[in-house]
Amino acid sequence: MNTPFCQSCGMPLRCKEDCGTNHDGTVSGEYCCYCFRNGAFTSDCTMEQMIEHCAQFVEEFNKDNGSSYTREEAIAEMTLYFPTLKRWKKG
Repeated sequence: MNTPFCQSCGMPLRCKEDCGTNHDGTVSGEYCCYCFRNGAFTSDCTMEQMIEHCAQFVEEFNKDNGSSYTREEAIAEMTLYFPTLKRWKKG
C-alpha cells in the first residue's frame, strides 16, 4: 500500500497522529497535523513560503530516507513537486 502524503507540505502520513483534523474532529486523510487543524490550514502562506519552511527539515528528511539532498537540491525538487499537491494546484 502506498503511503499518502500531506497535500500541503508533502509529509508522509504514516499513522493517524501524523494527520490533521477536520472541523468536526475527524481525521483528515489529505493533510498533516502541522498544516491542517480543526478544518483549517494552520498558516496562510504561499507555496514558496511553504517550500522555504520545509527546507529547514532537509537533514531530518535525509536521515529518515537515506538521502543526501543539499538544501538547494531539496528546494529545486519541492519547486517541481509542490504544484502537484492539492493545496497548490492551479485550476
